[in-house]
Amino acid sequence: MKTVKLIVVGFGTIGKGTLEVLRAKHRDLMEKQGCDVRVVAICEIDGTLVNGKGVNIDSVLKAAAAGKLRDHPDWKNMKSLQAIEEIEADIVLELTPGDIKTGEPGISHIKKALECGKHVVTSNKSPIALKFQELTALAEKKGLKLRYEATVGGAIPIINLYRDSLEINKVGSIYGILNGTSNYILTKMSEEDVSLETALKEAQELGIAERDPSYDINGTDTAVKLVILANSIMGKKISYKDISVKGIQDITPDAIELAGKHGFVIKLVGDVNGLEVSPRLVPLHHPLNVSGTLNAVMLDTDIAGTLTLIGHGAGKIQTASSVLADVIDIMKDMQDS
Repeated sequence: MKTVKLIVVGFGTIGKGTLEVLRAKHRDLMEKQGCDVRVVAICEIDGTLVNGKGVNIDSVLKAAAAGKLRDHPDWKNMKSLQAIEEIEADIVLELTPGDIKTGEPGISHIKKALECGKHVVTSNKSPIALKFQELTALAEKKGLKLRYEATVGGAIPIINLYRDSLEINKVGSIYGILNGTSNYILTKMSEEDVSLETALKEAQELGIAERDPSYDINGTDTAVKLVILANSIMGKKISYKDISVKGIQDITPDAIELAGKHGFVIKLVGDVNGLEVSPRLVPLHHPLNVSGTLNAVMLDTDIAGTLTLIGHGAGKIQTASSVLADVIDIMKDMQDS
């Protein structure tokens, strides 16, 4: 049985969720894929857990929950770039938070992994949005895989669906709801006649919105995802600066009520063709009228017609589903080579 070694870079919400799913599905991976998947390193900002035979996931998750990760016997004072370069592994999971201004530290992690001959799976939107052409060209030059399904739509397999099943199609447009936090807030405002501030506070209490929700509220997160879809599916060469972005911060209960009286809801919609993110009126019975934290994406194709994909666009377990789907895809290629 082939052993596949992973390095996890970034052990926040998504990193922990990925290990939780990996722990639960390890036997399935062994039986269905014929691979023994081992996490040989977990990189945090100030050090790295290292075990060439595979870290004990149970003990790591318990230590993290207790805030004692640095007391774990596998803990070493090793920075992430050093770990990526020196530790023997097949795939690097780059799961750090993104900085849309610089793309760091994700860009450096991805470059280092590819330069060292390691495949990459990432949930980090910023490097893919800012350096798509450069990073994909480097992966191709090195004969390696760079997978990033988890950057858009949580568990919804938008990018992989196109790559695996729709490549014969020309995609004419992509538009939809790509941010679960803003959709939750607009849904709450519509259904319960509350202010944006009240809906946001509840979203934060439930863990749906971040402490600093500005990227979600002002449309930045949607715009970044739009760039990734445009470049990866439609072959465009655009960056974040090409997108006109307007968020939901100015939406009032009066505007929500007025839209409802005329048979509409207000949704934050990203539109690739229009290179725009903005609040739009959506008919009540339109496919994009989804509630809560759901995302909905519509692809117009020349052969398959219009496809609508709906699912949970956030959540550590849902995002882990996409991360590990990309890992499995790479593992299959490794077995075939």
